[in-house]
Amino acid sequence: MVTHLLTRIDLQKNNFSKGQKRIASYIEEHYDKAAFMTAAKLGETVGVSESTVVRFATEIGYDGYPKLQKAMQEMIRDKLTSVQRIEVTSSRIGEEGVLTSILNQDIDKIRRTIEETDHKDFENAVNSIVKAKRIYIFGVRSTASLAQFLGYYLGLMFDNVRIITTTSHNQTYEQMFRISEDDVFIGISFPRYSSMAVDAMHFARERGADVVAITDSMISPLVANADYVLIARSDMASIVDSLVAPLSLINALIVAAVLKRKDEVVETFQKLEEVWNSQEIYANRPDVMKKELEINSTEVSDSENNSEINNADEK
Repeated sequence: MVTHLLTRIDLQKNNFSKGQKRIASYIEEHYDKAAFMTAAKLGETVGVSESTVVRFATEIGYDGYPKLQKAMQEMIRDKLTSVQRIEVTSSRIGEEGVLTSILNQDIDKIRRTIEETDHKDFENAVNSIVKAKRIYIFGVRSTASLAQFLGYYLGLMFDNVRIITTTSHNQTYEQMFRISEDDVFIGISFPRYSSMAVDAMHFARERGADVVAITDSMISPLVANADYVLIARSDMASIVDSLVAPLSLINALIVAAVLKRKDEVVETFQKLEEVWNSQEIYANRPDVMKKELEINSTEVSDSENNSEINNADEK
């Protein structure tokens, strides 16, 4: 028996009327909003009647709209287990194939992120970052990579960055106990949400720090303790969390911080370049490339000379 809402929709979408297809598309893309709409409100939003919404619910196997609404709310609260993700994804791929389907889904996530991120909150978050005495960045499990990425680049610009990627309560609070109103805390979490992220943000808020949430929805549990909310879509891709849009948002944060402190950052990176060059951190530095070109040129010349000698011998 098919129990998951998105799978029910996928299996029956070819039989839907035009109005029902509009309902289905809206639920697939905005179930976090639809979950708290009445049947009348959902109908008004997508341009169909309330009765069409009710019929849609029964068409996909629910005993009325309240059961459909409950299914959407359960998706938000618990999100999807790994098994459910595989079930939904396999029915969504279709004839276009995995590569095209996943890339197109990620493109859509970036587009929706552009539309949904609050530009004022973004600007305020950047201001908090550049003026903070200390910058705390929290991300665990799949979002630990995002926290590390953001922390790496901010760490090149500033000397006050703390990256927290542990799920241990003790270790988290040991790393945060100095946080104060002079600091900023950036919490990153997406479905299924980290309870430790929620707790850490609450702790930071109590201590008076500016709190920035990078998450997927205004009904994310991170929002309650956030001063500034940055929305980045991360809808599932099978058992993999799609972090394309969140990473793009983080790239924008880094670039905005650079532009806010341009003169200082330029000076910092000039010093870094000197260190990188003196310590031969990167391959293909100008002097290394010159030496490689000389070697290659010598090898070519030797090869040509050998060829001429061989041709002379043959004659």
